[in-house]
Amino acid sequence: MEDKRIIELYMRRDEAAVRRTAEKYGRRLRTLSMGIVGDWQTAQECENDAYLEAWNSIPPHEPKGYFYAFLACITRRLSLNRCRERGRLKRSALVGELSAELEQCIPSPDDMECRIDRLVLRQALNGFLGTLSAEKRAVFLRRYWYLDPVAGIAKRYGLSQSKVKTMLFRMRKQLRDYFEREGYDL
Repeated sequence: MEDKRIIELYMRRDEAAVRRTAEKYGRRLRTLSMGIVGDWQTAQECENDAYLEAWNSIPPHEPKGYFYAFLACITRRLSLNRCRERGRLKRSALVGELSAELEQCIPSPDDMECRIDRLVLRQALNGFLGTLSAEKRAVFLRRYWYLDPVAGIAKRYGLSQSKVKTMLFRMRKQLRDYFEREGYDL
């Protein structure tokens, strides 16, 4: 079923919307969550919580052109929150490593200007991603959005792990330079 039709079901408050969403995107959302929380039961809980949040958010939101992205954002946030609740985020080497990698590239979330300018920052990040080749953009997103391990990214795209690490290192430098050109204080 097309996203537009599923969203119409949500707008009419038809419970079939959740079932159709699960049929179309359930596996992808579960996999996204699994990469963050590390166990299938918690991933399924996050997926189900995402359906509930989508149900409560539509209406007023109508994510017609970006339905999967809408669901993925909800699922990712819920998964990260679940890790925080369980205290795993502090101990998670992967999340700690990724945070350390990006903290020098992205303005601090504690900075008042950053909080006020959140939309502009999102546009700047999207602008940066638009400058990358399709392969580099995919590698960047797999690492920093989906939290995939370097080995998994290398396998997925037929690259060596050292190639992926080098690409990520260079992209972080490019991101830092891009943000500085856009006027962000790092």
